[in-house]
Amino acid sequence: MSEADDEDVKWVARCLRGDSSAFEPLVTRHQRVLFSMALRLVGNYEDARDATQNAFIRAFERLETFDPERKFFSWIYRIAVNECLNLRRGRRAHEPLDGTIEAGPARRDTVEAAELAERVRAAIIELTQEQREVVVLKYFAEMSYEEISNALDVPEKTIKSRLFTARQRLGARLAMHAANAP
Repeated sequence: MSEADDEDVKWVARCLRGDSSAFEPLVTRHQRVLFSMALRLVGNYEDARDATQNAFIRAFERLETFDPERKFFSWIYRIAVNECLNLRRGRRAHEPLDGTIEAGPARRDTVEAAELAERVRAAIIELTQEQREVVVLKYFAEMSYEEISNALDVPEKTIKSRLFTARQRLGARLAMHAANAP
């Protein structure tokens, strides 16, 4: 494990000994990546914020179940994914994303970039849960194949396969949108 992973284990141990303030560095270290992942999984800022917050609450409540031989991020990542899935279960399968263009003078390239970003977000939401996870972790959380493998607890070959399939589906979906554009 890395030095950061060892630090995480030490913070967890302090929490388990009664120092609840030791949980704060864990939140600080992991909240950005978990929020980014949650946003891409649920497609809504408020829901992602709720899922991330709930994941940290659940992790704190169940801290004694954490195995110090494993990475803290992998453990809390699974909790966060489950929180996202719980939020999505309560919503329609393809609820539109919050993707508005801010008011004000917009240049053509800014509008086109926003439209492309919205098409990409919509295409990502249409992926399977497993494909969406690997895309988000690889391209938005900027994790290596090994890190994704550890976080999801699946072999690297499986990660590469899921990512390949996800890219194929995203490419086809985006090409279809481009062909239908005026």
